[in-house]
Amino acid sequence: MAVPVKVKKLTDLAVLPTYGSEFSAGADLYAAVESDIEIAPGETVAVPTGLSLEIPEGFAGLIYARSSLGTKRGLAPANKVGVIDSDYRGEVKVMLFNHSKSVQTVEAKERIAQLIITPFLKAEFNEADTLSDTVRGTGGFGSTGTK
Repeated sequence: MAVPVKVKKLTDLAVLPTYGSEFSAGADLYAAVESDIEIAPGETVAVPTGLSLEIPEGFAGLIYARSSLGTKRGLAPANKVGVIDSDYRGEVKVMLFNHSKSVQTVEAKERIAQLIITPFLKAEFNEADTLSDTVRGTGGFGSTGTK
């Protein structure tokens, strides 16, 4: 099932998101830059896509790393997963962080991240004095073991 998403190009450099294969979950986002961007080790750079989106109400856009950039070049979104709310109309930018030990170059119109449009449930948060008991209880951070 395809969900219609309006996309506005903010610059002639922008490329509409594309899917790499028929069953891809994420659509590729492209760098809308005139010249290459260098990202030093340990540096974060906001890479523009030149796009703004109209995501339907009840959905969100999630920006994830492209596996090839993350594993081969050490470039991944600085916040791990970017969230685009349905009421945001500004330019989508990808905050790329360089985890590698060398300068990485992002070229014009290079695929820099992937976008997944997904439905979500809005929670109603209700303050409570007690919560139900579970076997796990308050155990966290590896409390269930590694194997």
